[in-house]
Amino acid sequence: MFQIHARTLSILIVVLAAVCGAWAQKPAEEHVPGRLLVQNAAGASDAAVQQAIAFHGAKVHHKIDQIRVSVLEVPEPALDAVTQALQRTGLFTFVERDHVAHGAATPNDPDFPSQWHLGKIQAASAWGITTGSASVPIAIIDSGVDPTHPDLQPKLLAGWSFLTGTANTADVLGHGTAVAGAAAAATNNATGVAGVGWANGIMPLVVLDSSDYASYSNIASAINYAADHGVRVISISIGGSSASSTLQSAVDYAWSKGAVVFAAAMNFSSSTPYYPAACTNVVAVSATEPDDTVASFSNYGNWIVLSAPGDNILTTNSGGGYGYWYGTSLATPIAAGVAALVLSANPSLSASALVTLLEQNSDDLGAPGFDPYFGWGRVNAYKAVTAAKNAPAIVYTTPPAVSIATPGPGTTVAGTISIQGTATDNVGVTNIQFYVDGVLTSSTSVSPFSFSWSTTTVTNASHTLTVTAHDAAGNAGSTSVTVSVNNPVINPVADTQPPTANITSPANGSTVSRMTTINVSATDNVGVARVAIYIDGVQVYSGTSAPYTYNWNARKAATGTHTITATAWDAAGNAGYALPVNVTK
Repeated sequence: MFQIHARTLSILIVVLAAVCGAWAQKPAEEHVPGRLLVQNAAGASDAAVQQAIAFHGAKVHHKIDQIRVSVLEVPEPALDAVTQALQRTGLFTFVERDHVAHGAATPNDPDFPSQWHLGKIQAASAWGITTGSASVPIAIIDSGVDPTHPDLQPKLLAGWSFLTGTANTADVLGHGTAVAGAAAAATNNATGVAGVGWANGIMPLVVLDSSDYASYSNIASAINYAADHGVRVISISIGGSSASSTLQSAVDYAWSKGAVVFAAAMNFSSSTPYYPAACTNVVAVSATEPDDTVASFSNYGNWIVLSAPGDNILTTNSGGGYGYWYGTSLATPIAAGVAALVLSANPSLSASALVTLLEQNSDDLGAPGFDPYFGWGRVNAYKAVTAAKNAPAIVYTTPPAVSIATPGPGTTVAGTISIQGTATDNVGVTNIQFYVDGVLTSSTSVSPFSFSWSTTTVTNASHTLTVTAHDAAGNAGSTSVTVSVNNPVINPVADTQPPTANITSPANGSTVSRMTTINVSATDNVGVARVAIYIDGVQVYSGTSAPYTYNWNARKAATGTHTITATAWDAAGNAGYALPVNVTK
């Protein structure tokens, strides 16, 4: 097992006092409603111009005489038609809408003026266009995040600890809290610092332990977790010197689902590649100084893709305070935050289009074009967001490709079987559904997929199994196989043994507050026909094949104690009841 160090990436040097929207559609252009700008053509008579304006239902609001421009009022629904009609008259040099420009957005966070890196990447100007979107979260794969920090708590989403196998993502080292703050600290909340991703959420995924080590296997699992939960921007401020097919496979998996991994180049003033930064399709980030030179500690090489500010970065500290940090650990979430703003401005961008846009709209430092110290340049949030806003809308029409590996066509099956296969797509698979004879039986977001199906729920005959995959652009692709079910015929009257059912999560006596997954296991001597889940006596789920899972939005539940129960039935009608689980909201 390879292990990755993080402490060498970012070092705390000053501690301050504590407590200081869909794919495929381009965002609509912004303009003053019901307003057109026209410039009289040279030689056009005033009388002809006035007649044309009046004839097409417009009227002059005011004029800018120095440049022969008239500001016209036009009914908003008629803007396009009037624009085309006036252009055809030949009386005007141009006819255009009165578009809207944005000023720089200055947040009220008291320490914002001390965050030099935000000015360097023109974050305030970018925020004038978009402050980000809660629908574009940033996954922070690190040591966790302080859940009570006033500048982070409002931004946190449910995550996972791969160290403990629980949803407890509290910081075990302090490193992850600093990284998260640089990416997306709560902004304009009159508290502490600002984050690049003003409105973007934070998903903490814990892989780095209190001794500053992380296994490659946990990092790969965290990348997969983020991609499976629809996260498109993943920030990893840890690295190891050994190449890994496991890490590359995880990166490829995330890339196939439209996600981009940003990873720290490390801080050894070396050209030695570090991973996952040096993996294919990862944005390896080096660090820069306030004067736009490369940081002396930053690694470099032909594997660097972008650079970002990484020295004296004021950010959040575990325990509720703030401090200055340095390292490519901080450069990486800053670059990831810019990517989150870009996707917020134009969510139709594919993974490759996002990376290309960031490269082409960075500030070129060092040698012209690409160089091993800055990559394609230091990120510029304003340039990138402006380019994203103006990028042509991308409409993806290619459906996912779906294949079923097992069972094969014409196979005879009995008992509980596994339906396995793959679904791939150019913009990322978002949902995979399993149907038996046209009836939805189960779904997942993970490819390769594996569905468990109890054949005892259908008759002994030929049945059609269909798997349909949907991508982020709304396209769907399907494939089907026909199998022959041949189960032993059992007299239902003779079967009197009920199924066994257990609620495996959440635990009895636990506290819930966010989205909570209810898992039920069920077994039977012949076969489980159906499982139902109840909350406070109300059925919320019914399923005929494993896994028996229901995602409960506990945010909407009343404060107090709630009882979860489950029942399993077999084909003979015998019912087995799980022990109830009581949870507190």
